[in-house]
Amino acid sequence: PIKEFQIIDKFLPKLKDDVMKICPVQKQTAAGQRTRMKAWVVIGDENGHIGLGEKCSREVATSIRGAMILAKLSIIPVRRGYWGQKFGAPHTVPVKITGKCGSVRVHLIPAPRGTGLVAASTSKKVLSLAGIKDVFTSSKGCTRTEGNFIKATFDALARTYGYLTPDLWTPTQFYTSPYQHFSDYLKTHIKEHQSQKQGRQMQA
Repeated sequence: PIKEFQIIDKFLPKLKDDVMKICPVQKQTAAGQRTRMKAWVVIGDENGHIGLGEKCSREVATSIRGAMILAKLSIIPVRRGYWGQKFGAPHTVPVKITGKCGSVRVHLIPAPRGTGLVAASTSKKVLSLAGIKDVFTSSKGCTRTEGNFIKATFDALARTYGYLTPDLWTPTQFYTSPYQHFSDYLKTHIKEHQSQKQGRQMQA
Protein backbone atom coordinates (compact mmCIF):
# COMPACT_ATOMS: atom_id res chain seq x y z
CA PRO A 1 0.00 0.00 0.00
CA ILE A 2 1.03 3.61 -0.64
CA LYS A 3 2.07 5.39 2.56
CA GLU A 4 2.63 8.95 1.27
CA PHE A 5 -0.01 10.97 -0.56
CA GLN A 6 2.63 12.98 -2.47
CA ILE A 7 3.19 9.88 -4.63
CA ILE A 8 -0.43 10.10 -5.82
CA ASP A 9 -0.01 13.82 -6.58
CA LYS A 10 3.01 12.94 -8.73
CA PHE A 11 1.35 10.21 -10.80
CA LEU A 12 -2.21 11.62 -10.92
CA PRO A 13 -1.88 15.41 -11.07
CA LYS A 14 -5.39 16.07 -12.43
CA LEU A 15 -7.32 14.86 -9.39
CA LYS A 16 -10.48 16.72 -8.39
CA ASP A 17 -11.93 16.59 -4.89
CA ASP A 18 -15.44 16.98 -3.54
CA VAL A 19 -16.44 17.30 0.12
CA MET A 20 -19.48 15.03 0.29
CA LYS A 21 -20.62 15.61 3.86
CA ILE A 22 -19.60 17.26 7.12
CA CYS A 23 -21.45 16.42 10.32
CA PRO A 24 -20.83 16.73 14.07
CA VAL A 25 -20.30 13.59 16.14
CA GLN A 26 -20.32 13.42 19.92
CA LYS A 27 -18.64 11.27 22.52
CA GLN A 28 -19.75 11.07 26.14
CA THR A 29 -16.90 11.65 28.60
CA ALA A 30 -16.67 12.10 32.36
CA ALA A 31 -16.53 15.88 31.88
CA GLY A 32 -19.55 15.90 29.53
CA GLN A 33 -19.90 15.63 25.77
CA ARG A 34 -17.02 16.07 23.38
CA THR A 35 -18.08 17.25 19.92
CA ARG A 36 -15.93 16.69 16.86
CA MET A 37 -16.49 17.22 13.12
CA LYS A 38 -16.49 14.31 10.68
CA ALA A 39 -15.89 14.80 6.95
CA TRP A 40 -16.21 12.57 3.89
CA VAL A 41 -14.15 13.50 0.81
CA VAL A 42 -14.17 11.84 -2.62
CA ILE A 43 -11.41 12.44 -5.15
CA GLY A 44 -11.14 11.34 -8.78
CA ASP A 45 -9.67 12.29 -12.15
CA GLU A 46 -12.83 11.49 -14.18
CA ASN A 47 -10.71 8.96 -16.05
CA GLY A 48 -10.96 5.69 -14.15
CA HIS A 49 -9.55 6.53 -10.69
CA ILE A 50 -11.52 7.18 -7.49
CA GLY A 51 -10.66 7.52 -3.80
CA LEU A 52 -12.69 7.91 -0.63
CA GLY A 53 -11.56 9.22 2.74
CA GLU A 54 -13.23 10.04 6.05
CA LYS A 55 -11.69 11.85 8.99
CA CYS A 56 -12.87 13.09 12.37
CA SER A 57 -11.26 16.10 14.02
CA ARG A 58 -12.02 19.00 16.33
CA GLU A 59 -11.87 21.52 13.49
CA VAL A 60 -13.61 21.35 10.12
CA ALA A 61 -10.52 22.34 8.11
CA THR A 62 -8.38 19.67 9.80
CA SER A 63 -10.96 16.93 9.16
CA ILE A 64 -11.31 17.92 5.49
CA ARG A 65 -7.53 17.96 5.03
CA GLY A 66 -7.17 14.58 6.73
CA ALA A 67 -10.01 13.05 4.71
CA MET A 68 -8.41 14.32 1.49
CA ILE A 69 -5.09 12.66 2.39
CA LEU A 70 -6.83 9.38 3.25
CA ALA A 71 -8.78 9.54 -0.02
CA LYS A 72 -5.53 9.84 -1.98
CA LEU A 73 -4.06 6.87 -0.12
CA SER A 74 -7.14 4.73 -0.82
CA ILE A 75 -7.35 5.52 -4.55
CA ILE A 76 -8.40 2.60 -6.76
CA PRO A 77 -8.76 1.96 -10.52
CA VAL A 78 -12.28 1.70 -11.93
CA ARG A 79 -12.93 -0.64 -14.83
CA ARG A 80 -15.19 0.79 -17.50
CA GLY A 81 -16.90 -0.96 -20.37
CA TYR A 82 -19.52 -0.76 -23.11
CA TRP A 83 -23.22 -1.33 -23.56
CA GLY A 84 -23.78 -3.12 -26.86
CA GLN A 85 -21.34 -2.20 -29.63
CA LYS A 86 -17.71 -1.60 -28.67
CA PHE A 87 -16.94 1.70 -30.40
CA GLY A 88 -15.49 4.89 -29.01
CA ALA A 89 -14.24 5.27 -25.45
CA PRO A 90 -15.61 3.10 -22.60
CA HIS A 91 -18.58 4.91 -21.07
CA THR A 92 -20.36 2.65 -18.54
CA VAL A 93 -19.72 -0.18 -16.08
CA PRO A 94 -18.74 -3.50 -17.73
CA VAL A 95 -21.21 -5.71 -15.83
CA LYS A 96 -23.97 -5.49 -13.22
CA ILE A 97 -22.31 -4.94 -9.85
CA THR A 98 -23.51 -4.43 -6.28
CA GLY A 99 -21.77 -2.62 -3.45
CA LYS A 100 -22.80 -2.66 0.17
CA CYS A 101 -22.13 -0.88 3.43
CA GLY A 102 -24.30 -1.30 6.50
CA SER A 103 -27.90 -1.67 5.36
CA VAL A 104 -27.29 0.19 2.07
CA ARG A 105 -27.06 -1.75 -1.21
CA VAL A 106 -26.16 0.07 -4.45
CA HIS A 107 -26.68 -1.81 -7.72
CA LEU A 108 -24.99 -0.44 -10.87
CA ILE A 109 -26.39 -1.52 -14.25
CA PRO A 110 -24.78 -0.78 -17.66
CA ALA A 111 -26.67 1.79 -19.74
CA PRO A 112 -26.65 2.79 -23.45
CA ARG A 113 -24.52 5.69 -24.61
CA GLY A 114 -26.25 9.03 -24.01
CA THR A 115 -28.35 7.87 -21.04
CA GLY A 116 -26.39 9.82 -18.45
CA LEU A 117 -26.13 9.05 -14.74
CA VAL A 118 -29.54 7.85 -13.55
CA ALA A 119 -28.68 8.08 -9.86
CA ALA A 120 -29.21 10.04 -6.66
CA SER A 121 -27.21 13.22 -6.20
CA THR A 122 -24.79 11.56 -3.75
CA SER A 123 -23.89 8.58 -5.92
CA LYS A 124 -23.95 10.77 -9.07
CA LYS A 125 -21.01 12.82 -7.73
CA VAL A 126 -19.00 9.66 -6.97
CA LEU A 127 -19.74 8.10 -10.37
CA SER A 128 -18.88 11.25 -12.31
CA LEU A 129 -15.52 11.59 -10.52
CA ALA A 130 -14.80 7.95 -11.41
CA GLY A 131 -15.31 8.68 -15.12
CA ILE A 132 -18.59 6.80 -15.59
CA LYS A 133 -20.75 8.59 -18.17
CA ASP A 134 -23.85 6.36 -18.46
CA VAL A 135 -25.30 4.03 -15.83
CA PHE A 136 -28.57 2.94 -14.24
CA THR A 137 -28.58 2.62 -10.43
CA SER A 138 -30.81 0.94 -7.89
CA SER A 139 -30.38 1.43 -4.14
CA LYS A 140 -31.88 -0.26 -1.08
CA GLY A 141 -31.64 0.30 2.64
CA CYS A 142 -31.28 3.48 4.66
CA THR A 143 -29.71 5.72 2.02
CA ARG A 144 -30.33 8.75 4.25
CA THR A 145 -27.21 7.59 6.10
CA GLU A 146 -25.06 9.40 3.59
CA GLY A 147 -21.73 8.01 4.78
CA ASN A 148 -22.87 4.43 4.15
CA PHE A 149 -24.40 5.45 0.81
CA ILE A 150 -21.07 6.90 -0.36
CA LYS A 151 -19.17 3.83 0.86
CA ALA A 152 -21.60 1.44 -0.87
CA THR A 153 -21.16 3.28 -4.19
CA PHE A 154 -17.38 3.24 -3.75
CA ASP A 155 -17.51 -0.49 -2.93
CA ALA A 156 -19.49 -1.18 -6.12
CA LEU A 157 -16.88 0.66 -8.22
CA ALA A 158 -14.09 -1.24 -6.46
CA ARG A 159 -15.70 -4.55 -7.47
CA THR A 160 -15.54 -3.78 -11.21
CA TYR A 161 -12.12 -5.44 -11.50
CA GLY A 162 -13.22 -8.37 -9.32
CA TYR A 163 -15.42 -9.81 -12.09
CA LEU A 164 -13.50 -11.96 -14.57
CA THR A 165 -15.03 -11.45 -18.03
CA PRO A 166 -13.94 -13.59 -21.03
CA ASP A 167 -11.70 -10.84 -22.45
CA LEU A 168 -9.55 -11.10 -19.28
CA TRP A 169 -9.13 -14.89 -19.48
CA THR A 170 -5.60 -16.18 -20.03
CA PRO A 171 -5.21 -17.86 -23.44
CA THR A 172 -5.91 -21.59 -23.16
CA GLN A 173 -3.41 -23.97 -24.76
CA PHE A 174 -5.17 -27.08 -26.01
CA TYR A 175 -3.29 -30.38 -26.24
CA THR A 176 -4.22 -33.51 -28.19
CA SER A 177 -5.09 -36.61 -26.20
CA PRO A 178 -2.35 -39.26 -25.81
CA TYR A 179 -4.33 -41.70 -28.00
CA GLN A 180 -4.38 -39.20 -30.85
CA HIS A 181 -0.81 -38.02 -30.30
CA PHE A 182 0.63 -41.57 -30.43
CA SER A 183 -1.88 -42.96 -32.94
CA ASP A 184 0.78 -43.79 -35.58
CA TYR A 185 2.91 -45.64 -33.03
CA LEU A 186 -0.09 -47.54 -31.63
CA LYS A 187 -1.25 -48.53 -35.12
CA THR A 188 2.10 -50.10 -36.09
CA HIS A 189 2.72 -51.54 -32.63
CA ILE A 190 -0.68 -53.28 -32.52
CA LYS A 191 -0.11 -54.79 -35.99
CA GLU A 192 3.31 -56.11 -34.93
CA HIS A 193 1.85 -57.52 -31.72
CA GLN A 194 -0.94 -59.27 -33.64
CA SER A 195 1.46 -60.77 -36.19
CA GLN A 196 3.74 -62.06 -33.38
CA LYS A 197 0.71 -63.59 -31.64
CA GLN A 198 -0.41 -65.34 -34.85
CA GLY A 199 3.15 -66.67 -35.39
CA ARG A 200 3.20 -68.18 -31.88
CA GLN A 201 -0.18 -69.80 -32.44
CA MET A 202 0.98 -71.36 -35.73
CA GLN A 203 4.14 -72.74 -34.08
CA ALA A 204 2.06 -74.26 -31.30
